[in-house]
Amino acid sequence: MTTRKIRYITTFGILSLFVTFMLLASRIRSNADSLDMEKRFASVATDEKLSPDETKGLYSIDGSHSYVGFRVTHMGLVEVPGNFKDFRGTIDFNPMSVKNSAVEFFAYVKSIDTRINGRDNHLKSKDFFELENYPEISFKSTRLKKKGKGYRVYGNLTIKGVTKEVMIPFRIYGPIKDQGGIVRMGIRGETTINRRDFNVNYGNNLPSGIPVISDSVVIQIQLETVKKENGIAKKDG
Repeated sequence: MTTRKIRYITTFGILSLFVTFMLLASRIRSNADSLDMEKRFASVATDEKLSPDETKGLYSIDGSHSYVGFRVTHMGLVEVPGNFKDFRGTIDFNPMSVKNSAVEFFAYVKSIDTRINGRDNHLKSKDFFELENYPEISFKSTRLKKKGKGYRVYGNLTIKGVTKEVMIPFRIYGPIKDQGGIVRMGIRGETTINRRDFNVNYGNNLPSGIPVISDSVVIQIQLETVKKENGIAKKDG
C-alpha cells in the first residue's frame, strides 16, 4: 500500500469519526433542548382543570395583555379599526352560579387611537365622543347567562351621557394558573351597536345614499384577567 493511500485512508477515517461525533453531540443537544422546552412549556401552561373554588372570585383586567377595539365601515367599502389604550374593569366570576357573576368596565376617551392624530382629535370633539364633557365610556352588567358553549352578558352601556342596555356574547378561556401560580382567565367577545342610539350623529350620506360613516359600530373585546386575592390584584406578568 502506497504512502498516498495510507494518508487518504487515515484522513477519511479521522473525518468520519469527527462527523459521527458532531452528529451525536447535535442529537444530545437537541434532546436536551427538547426537554428544556417541555419543562418551560409545562411551567407556563399548567393544569387548566381548576376547581370552582379556585376560579371563583374577583378578577381585574391585565391591560398589558388585553385589547378593546372597534370598527366602522367607511363609505361602504372597508372597516376602519380603532381602539382604546386606557381602560380598566373587574369581573366577579362565579362558575357555580353564573347569574350571580358581575362585570364593570370603563374605557377612557382620551386614549382613543386610530393611528391618525387628526382623526383621533376629531373623535374626541363634540362631533363624536365630546371628551371635555364625557371623558369615559362605561358598562355595568345587569345579568349574565350561559348560552351553549359561551355566555351572554346584559348591561347598561353609557356613551356621551346616554345609557342603553346592550348584550355582549362572549367566551371564557381557562381559567388557568400561570408559572407564578396566579389564576388567569381569558374573555373574548364581540357585539354591534348603533352609534346614533348614543347621540353620536356626525356624518352624511353619499349621493348614492351610502353613509360616509356607518351607523353600526362593531365592538371587539379581548381581555386577560387576573384573579385578586383578598381584594388585591397579584402582580401582572
